Amino acid sequence: MPKENKHSRGRRDEKKLKRKREKGEDDVQDHHKRQKSQDPAEDFEVEFIGTDNAIPTGDGLADGGGEGGAIERPFYGMLEDQEQEYFRRADELLEQNDFPSNEERSLFLANVYREAEGKELKIACSQSCSRLMERLILLSTVEQKKKLFGKFSDNFPHLIQHRFASHCCETLFIQSAPIVTEELIADTKSKKKKKAVDVDVDADMKEETEEQELPSMEGLFLQTLDELEGQMTFLLTDRFASHTLRVLLVILSGRALEKASTRTLMQSKKKEKISITGLDTTPTEFSLNKRAVPSSFQFAIEKIISDTIATMDTTFIHVLATHPTGNPTLQLLLELELTNPNSKKGINTSEKTIISALLPDDITVEKSESQTFINGILYDAIGSRLLETICMFAPGKLFKQIYRTIFKDRIAAVARNEISSYVAIRVLNRLSKEDLEEAVEAIIPQIEGLVQRNRTVILKTLLERCHIRGADTKALVDAIAASYDPKTSNAVLKMACLDDIAALILNTQPGQEDESSAPAQQNKSTPSQLHGSLLAQSMLAIPGPPALLIQDSLLSLPPQILLALSIYTTTSHIIQSALLPTTSNTIPFRRKLINALLFPSGSSDEDDTPPTLILALSPTGSHVLDALLSSTASPTSPTIPSTPLFSLTERIASILLSHESQLRDSWTGRIVLRNWSLDLYKRRRSDWVKKIKEAALEKIRALPLTHPETQMQSQTHAIDDEEGAEDGDEDVNKPKVSAPGMGKKNRKDRKMAKAAAKEAAKGPQKSAIQLAREKFAKAKAEKAGSGKGGKDFRTGANAKPVTA
Repeated sequence: MPKENKHSRGRRDEKKLKRKREKGEDDVQDHHKRQKSQDPAEDFEVEFIGTDNAIPTGDGLADGGGEGGAIERPFYGMLEDQEQEYFRRADELLEQNDFPSNEERSLFLANVYREAEGKELKIACSQSCSRLMERLILLSTVEQKKKLFGKFSDNFPHLIQHRFASHCCETLFIQSAPIVTEELIADTKSKKKKKAVDVDVDADMKEETEEQELPSMEGLFLQTLDELEGQMTFLLTDRFASHTLRVLLVILSGRALEKASTRTLMQSKKKEKISITGLDTTPTEFSLNKRAVPSSFQFAIEKIISDTIATMDTTFIHVLATHPTGNPTLQLLLELELTNPNSKKGINTSEKTIISALLPDDITVEKSESQTFINGILYDAIGSRLLETICMFAPGKLFKQIYRTIFKDRIAAVARNEISSYVAIRVLNRLSKEDLEEAVEAIIPQIEGLVQRNRTVILKTLLERCHIRGADTKALVDAIAASYDPKTSNAVLKMACLDDIAALILNTQPGQEDESSAPAQQNKSTPSQLHGSLLAQSMLAIPGPPALLIQDSLLSLPPQILLALSIYTTTSHIIQSALLPTTSNTIPFRRKLINALLFPSGSSDEDDTPPTLILALSPTGSHVLDALLSSTASPTSPTIPSTPLFSLTERIASILLSHESQLRDSWTGRIVLRNWSLDLYKRRRSDWVKKIKEAALEKIRALPLTHPETQMQSQTHAIDDEEGAEDGDEDVNKPKVSAPGMGKKNRKDRKMAKAAAKEAAKGPQKSAIQLAREKFAKAKAEKAGSGKGGKDFRTGANAKPVTA
């Protein structure tokens, strides 16, 4: 139970104060004592809850507080010892979730809600019981969530600033967001079925009145925003309310709630994850994809942005750009403003916007306020994140001005810096082919320094953008290879930061795993190893010089090192990427790699521990075996059913089957037996062949760039991306503006190539008359085949359907 900050001595004085608090006879003299430690930022080290020491005023605002200022938080009271013990026990039961059935759990929830009647605000503000409130929200029905909104109403400005109650509000908002979409879809369906058969049962009228008692979730969210109106500027920099405000903005915008970028935006890394044992937390369609939201939410976002920017001047918003708490919320507001097709995103518009406040004048003018601001935040750890948002979502005209003024002549220096390199990545993602080639030429002399500092993300971005734009990558790949190692065989090892090969082989050896139940622990990979592995995987996916560099390096390695790379966690993803049946990983390369890895010269399938068995008994190597299955069993293309590597599939399966007893004694071995369907292979070989080939065909269809048809489609998408990427995000409907260096002639050629690619993909089209003639000829041929006047051919109502 949290302790209060008391200055009185003795137990008698404590009991007197407790009786006065229970009877509501608080003395006015204690007013200043209870107001102490209200601001969590000023008195964070105190062990009691900050809001428990404030006395509510009539209007809920502090004396002298006005609109947008700090508000005095009311005191909701404290739970009794018996209540705390009951709710603590209920929290333990809900966390364990050990109920015989869902009905009993629903009854238990109803009983807890009955006990919490009138104490919801106390529970939300309690350090020990706020977790119970979050678990209740996770398990609550729609009606219970709406009732909880009603309990929290008129107190949201205080609750979202509370250390513990703010988490309850966030959980309530996130869990209620899909309900808005569900109600919106249900409303549209009900409007379509408005003219259904009338039913005059009195019971239905009663049910309708009962449903009308609870407001819609859309109305509850709008009511919450009404409570927060006028305080947004203050809440932007509040330690706890800023997170809740971001959650509200994400919900209003309809963005996917379960995306990694959205989760990191809404909550900090230190946030405690409240979980329930056995609860199905699988992301739903409404949380994984962009949600449909009512039009009132879009108006609410526009009002929040306009009201917020109306209370800010240029100096304040520049300070907010480097504020640790206010910067993430400002990023989200700026993104919502720039991605809103209804708003005017230019910097010279009469309407005051966030982008016009950040860049108030012409950025092309030397030493202008906008140019000074961007140069100031370019190397700032916090402000550079706001600049990333500007570069990602700014209109094409503004982005071209920023690029030509700030980045074009200094792109190499910006890419070399640890902080500004992330801004350079955002800039490179929006450059046209001509500007990208110029940027590559400027960055190539700095590649050796980038490799030494392990700045592989910028190299990965350059390779990917050159592939998408159709730019030549040979000079870039040659510079990368020379920076890592002139010898091709060491390129992958240097890229993955593996200097001690002997230690790697010793660490990945099987050892005595059969005798001990716990598998041997591998050394934890470093961030440089992880980024090097990602660079190698990215190069393997790009046909031409990037893929050839990694492939030649892998084929030149000894079999023992290849096996060690397959078992080591970080580098095993490189081997798995090399085995993918893509256009860059040709069939001859995959055959050579598989033979070098599993069937090296001088070895036989009857060895005691063949490489196949070592991979099957390794938690990491078993994933390589799964990649081998899809690689060897996949056809040449979805249109060509031949499987030139299927003999390797059968050879690997026979080796695994010969060591079946060892595999069944291992946990990973049993997984390999199931994934390879070796029981079916042992009993019905023909069924096994059919099943494995069908599964491989499904996987190859899901892969990008697997056959010429998909390659043609990807080139068409690349043309689309080149025409639309200059204006920011794909989801935003913006006027297409060419990037710097892109002339009208080049755009015309690209459009003609795009139209030709689409026509080639569609094939020859038949007119309606041609289709009718073919159908008539087909029917006539069937009539002639059945004989003149045959009974099998009938017309009119007794006619048989023409079969294909």
